[in-house]
Amino acid sequence: MTTITTKVAWIGLGKLGLPMATRIAAAGYPVQGFDLSTERMALAEQAGITAHEDLSSAVEDCRLVFVSIPDDKALLGLTLKTGHLLAKLASGTVLVETSTVSIEASARVAAAAEERGIAYLRSPVSGNPVAAESGTLSAMVSGPREALDEAVPVMNTFTKAQYWLGDDEQARYAKLAINLMIAVSAGMMGEALAMARKGNIGWEAMLDLMADSAVGSPMVKYKTQPLKDRDFTSTFSAAQMAKDLDLILGCAHGDGVAVPLAAQMREAYSSLIGTGHGGDDYIATIHHTERLSGLPAIERK
Repeated sequence: MTTITTKVAWIGLGKLGLPMATRIAAAGYPVQGFDLSTERMALAEQAGITAHEDLSSAVEDCRLVFVSIPDDKALLGLTLKTGHLLAKLASGTVLVETSTVSIEASARVAAAAEERGIAYLRSPVSGNPVAAESGTLSAMVSGPREALDEAVPVMNTFTKAQYWLGDDEQARYAKLAINLMIAVSAGMMGEALAMARKGNIGWEAMLDLMADSAVGSPMVKYKTQPLKDRDFTSTFSAAQMAKDLDLILGCAHGDGVAVPLAAQMREAYSSLIGTGHGGDDYIATIHHTERLSGLPAIERK
């Protein structure tokens, strides 16, 4: 049995970060983890990850450093401000940032990384916690191609594919574009299911039909069983989707792209948040549209 000596650091052990880091550790790589939550750090230890309470020690002697955090503020705070992550990394380190953040924040990190001789890979992932646990996420990657080549063996442990899109911020644009499609799909599902209920079609029958039809995307199929169970427990919340739609609108408006569907879905998620459902899963557009349509709630199984 070959012993893997390449040490990997993982910063941010949330709903996606922890299962991704766990996959790396299970493949035999020594993984050093850091998170602000003591609960997530304890879970990391149980998964075979060496938890570090200090960011500096977490990245020490690690050629590959992965980051998974919630938003621009966290990214800039971690890398450039209070966390000073870039200052803690040696020249030649490959920094792989897997989050959904703005083009502007990513570009600021890229400029600072280049000054320090750090290879910065923008590598947001597409998928959900189940895909992260099974290692079937897809990674959209931009940045130095040679750095991606170095990172691929480790990334293969938690992704099914890595799509290199260019040297700059292309991966950020791609991730926002994909999330726009997911948000609009959630809105369409809400309207379609409300129409089906008005037409006296059985709830489960319509969900099965959607999953097996021409619009039966992986997202629709993934959400079919939770919707049958009327389970709106968050895998990615309405509030998080609203945050991403703000990024999408900012990006599109800055580049002169017309995105009326994005604007409409942002208002829908604002309504969900305003009525106390910001913590529900983003697919809660279903019960939002039902209420607007005067449909009674379906009891959860």
